[in-house]
Amino acid sequence: MSGAQVTNAVVIAGTDTNIGKTVFAAALTAASGGTYWKPIQAGITGGTDRDAVAHLGQLKPDRIHAEAHRLMTPCSPHRAAEIDNVAIDTTNLVPPNGTPISPLVIELAGGLMVPLTHKTLQIELLARWQIPVVLCARTSLGTINHTLLSLFALQACDIPVLGVAFIGDKDGATEDAVINFGNTTHLGRMPICNPLNANTLRRAFSNNFDVARFFATSEEGAA
Repeated sequence: MSGAQVTNAVVIAGTDTNIGKTVFAAALTAASGGTYWKPIQAGITGGTDRDAVAHLGQLKPDRIHAEAHRLMTPCSPHRAAEIDNVAIDTTNLVPPNGTPISPLVIELAGGLMVPLTHKTLQIELLARWQIPVVLCARTSLGTINHTLLSLFALQACDIPVLGVAFIGDKDGATEDAVINFGNTTHLGRMPICNPLNANTLRRAFSNNFDVARFFATSEEGAA
């Protein structure tokens, strides 16, 4: 599963919801000089992930793509769309174009097996796109099972994987188990930023990740 060819776009996936993938997406977008897109936002009370990424990454509006769907209810997209009386046509979910100068960072809604409609899981979208995936995973208890299941699901669908970005306190044994059993790449670990703001996030990403591992031409587009 390791060794996927880097391109001008990556997908940020998570093993679960609320694990920090929005924060990671903000950091990667800012560091790469890229643009950000979240295809489906479910739940907009208190702000959207697009708002959070713009704030934490200090990104101008032209670096944030509009969502294809903004759903009011904070639940699985298929259910939120049903409640909001919205029809999601997954065949029309086509990523914006990334460029060598401005790569594209795509953030998913929740985990890989989240239903987008009553007939389509999110992972089926990734199989069609064939864009390399960065899997964000906690370092806390329970992450080995969730992360390996996610990696195996990506492998079963022949979806390219760049590796795992860990989020949380260092846990070498857990991180090693995921990488070894998942046969994938350790991309780095994002510590919890306290306080969390644009400056602390930028430093944390710079100290723990190499942006060149995500995009082939990242140095040309670095912010």
